[in-house]
Amino acid sequence: MASPHNAANVGDIAERILLPGDPLRAKYIAETFLDSARRYTDIRNVYGFTGTYKGVPISVQATGMGIPSFSIYVQELLDVYKCKKLIRVGTCGGMSTAVKIRDVLIAQGATTDSSLIRQVFGGAVAFAPIADYELLSRAVANAKKLNLPVKVGNIITVDRFYNDYGDPNGIFGDGKRSLNEKLVQYGILAVEMETAALYVLAAGAGAQALAIFTVSDHLVTHEDTTPEERETSFNDMIKIALETAIED
Repeated sequence: MASPHNAANVGDIAERILLPGDPLRAKYIAETFLDSARRYTDIRNVYGFTGTYKGVPISVQATGMGIPSFSIYVQELLDVYKCKKLIRVGTCGGMSTAVKIRDVLIAQGATTDSSLIRQVFGGAVAFAPIADYELLSRAVANAKKLNLPVKVGNIITVDRFYNDYGDPNGIFGDGKRSLNEKLVQYGILAVEMETAALYVLAAGAGAQALAIFTVSDHLVTHEDTTPEERETSFNDMIKIALETAIED
């Protein structure tokens, strides 16, 4: 075993890797889309698989929920297993009415309320976590080839899932706007819990990173999807991610 949280040996994990949070989504992706997929880890029931897609070696590694869990797996993938192209395939909560439930969203940037940036840079700068442009542009192009509509924009990565920023008294002192409303005003499309860490860690390692989402619920309309849908039915983002990952 080459790392504390992953049973894979060096060489078991491909340089191109998809990163769902849910271990069962990782299993679904491997069994549905990859050829000759084999499981290389099940420590803590957080599954990882390697197979091929259109003849190209590719891995799928579950990461759990939130920056702390996600960062453990991604840091080891970068440092120990030398992954070079990392694409998160996850779910997000819609915040803007510009996105609808089940839309596919590509994050060009990740605003965050996490202390991650301060921890890395010591408060000297407000580093901007952004996607790798090559992966981003290829993902958009592949979506068009597949005739799959996508939206591209900024999202917010948060540390707390149960955290309602919707202060009815207006935390900005104007008695009108909640923080959620101000975030939407400034172009935030959706909320999730991992992407800022992906973009920061990949930047530090000189790797390429991108996050692609399916909108699984919506903070404004209060629409939702079932756990079963979130595990197995968000195929559009997976197809875009796989096509993008295998390109050179």
